[in-house]
Amino acid sequence: MDYERRPDRIYAESFRIIRDEADLSHLPDALHPLAIRLIHACGMVDVASDLRASDDCLDAGRAALAAGAPILCDAEMVARGIIGRALPPDCETLVTLNDGRTPALARDLGTTRSAAAVELWRDRLEGAVVVIGNAPTALFHLLEGLQQGWPRPAVLLAFPVGFVGAAESKQALHDMAPALNLPYATLLGRRGGSAMAAGAFNAISLDLRGDGT
Repeated sequence: MDYERRPDRIYAESFRIIRDEADLSHLPDALHPLAIRLIHACGMVDVASDLRASDDCLDAGRAALAAGAPILCDAEMVARGIIGRALPPDCETLVTLNDGRTPALARDLGTTRSAAAVELWRDRLEGAVVVIGNAPTALFHLLEGLQQGWPRPAVLLAFPVGFVGAAESKQALHDMAPALNLPYATLLGRRGGSAMAAGAFNAISLDLRGDGT
């Protein structure tokens, strides 16, 4: 079978096709790496039209990582999609979904384990990079906490996926972020997922090593 086998060619050609086919004219140049990574993660060039982000989200994330900020993820699949070679050595990736305290906390709060896991982020939230790629309830719970005065992360990358609460949680973030003074990126609507969330994060971290898009 005749197909491209060289990894470097596949990688370069993928991003060339994205740049040729995607309309990023509505986005500032600073957000193009983010949009390109999202498209690369899902294969749909039209997702760029649903991207909403603060102009400073990538710079805020890069500054936080350079300072050794923790990376808080809502799911193991998100953490697995992060390209580790691009991370500064002092950065810790933390997923609390499977923490032994989470199930009981979820029962006490009357919510999902994903939302309860966010409760365990409180003492690490200040200046952190938060990446949500699975559960709308995790994003809703975090937004509720921030409204109540929880420590503010350096940037929130929110790409929960699904039919119940995903679109609503991301719209809430988009509406609330300016009042919270919160750098953010999200994708309006139902689409999202762990691969896209990790792709958004990699748009931040790869640039630190000079091999971004």
